[in-house]
Amino acid sequence: NSGVMALLRPLLMDAIPTIQQTAALALGRLANYNDDLAEAVVKGNILPQLMCSLSEQNRFYKKAAAFVLRAVGKHSPQLAQAVVQCGALEMLVICLEDFDPGVKEAASWALGYIARHNSELSQAVVDAGTVPLLVLCIQEPEIALKRIAASTLSDISKHSPELAQTVVDAGAIAHLAQMILNPDAKLKRQVLSALSQIAKHSVDLAELVVEAEIFPVVFTCLKDSDEYVKKNGATLIREIAKHTPELSQLIVNAGGVAAVIDCIGSCRGTVRLPGIMMLGYVAAHSENLSMAVIVSKGIPPLCACLLEEHEDHIKAAAAWALGQIGRHTPEHARAVAVANVLPTLLAMYMDIHSSEDLQMKASIFTKSALKNILQKCTYLPALEPLLHDAPPNIMKHIVGQFSKVLPHDSKARRLFVTTGGLKKIQEIKAEPGSLLQEYINTINNCYPEEIVRW
Repeated sequence: NSGVMALLRPLLMDAIPTIQQTAALALGRLANYNDDLAEAVVKGNILPQLMCSLSEQNRFYKKAAAFVLRAVGKHSPQLAQAVVQCGALEMLVICLEDFDPGVKEAASWALGYIARHNSELSQAVVDAGTVPLLVLCIQEPEIALKRIAASTLSDISKHSPELAQTVVDAGAIAHLAQMILNPDAKLKRQVLSALSQIAKHSVDLAELVVEAEIFPVVFTCLKDSDEYVKKNGATLIREIAKHTPELSQLIVNAGGVAAVIDCIGSCRGTVRLPGIMMLGYVAAHSENLSMAVIVSKGIPPLCACLLEEHEDHIKAAAAWALGQIGRHTPEHARAVAVANVLPTLLAMYMDIHSSEDLQMKASIFTKSALKNILQKCTYLPALEPLLHDAPPNIMKHIVGQFSKVLPHDSKARRLFVTTGGLKKIQEIKAEPGSLLQEYINTINNCYPEEIVRW
């Protein structure tokens, strides 16, 4: 408000280098504060001034200038675009080639903040020729530089398969894979994130990441004391497992399912989410892979997530994963049903269903999980308690399973009468001619008429 920006601008051209650097630093701190101030830097025509004769400047000024660009570019795609338009990328490439690791670090950071917004800005960063230089940066001895360069490669890769391919073509995967076991937790986070962002796009890219021999090395990250290393490690495994049954099988063979199950059991909150999703993806591919999750005792920790977690999206993910495990055959469904998960899912569905639209997604996942398991479940003792609480749209699936099993199982028919199940069936109000009414008629036809009337 006091017009400081206008006073700082001429100081960028001062004869004394220290004054130039300090002025740049002041502008960077102002721009970093919020997007209005960052916009004032752009409107005040300060960026072209900042880059004037940059290649002749010393390392302190270069660092300060890169900081200003990062501070302006981080707020929004529009501001990042303004940074690109004033020719900043060429200047940042000069900084990436600098001898000083601090200058490289500041430039990498600014490039990451520009690339993370969208694929157009990321493409502009790539077109400036930054990727090979960033791959050189991750090979430097300085940990801080490695971290930021890996993070920037992650930000470039995340938008599209083509951008990820550019990073792969520069030879990034091999260098990133070597750093999975680095003792520095922050570096591991960025490395795992970058590999995940590459692997997520396509089968081919996922296979290239696998070929860098990341298994079973990456499973050690699931036991890491750093929560984000755990989460990013599980995310990487998830992004590979989701593509094909073959990739999932490879993870199972390497011991990945057991490692992820241990990880889910040992942590709480959103750290669990990628692991939960990974088990769901593996189980979804085939009967055998789903059985591998069951045999590795994957169901109890998923049930625990339903009971322990408070966030709807985590519970919904656990419900979805259980639905993927139980949807293949009656044997799979029974394994889920025996864990007493169906009443929990039903209660959760009814609870979510009755609340805000915000939870619409959670409601859909939970309903589809219930449906997937119920349509295959022939284990009647697990289904019977649900007859008392289920809403009509779920009830038809439950009654449908009884109508499939009871005609062929005399022991189950007797039990159904003594436990009060048949009585409950008579109380259900079904539309005449509906599917539910057909199921009820099929069940009633299994018994003598006087028993039904009684």
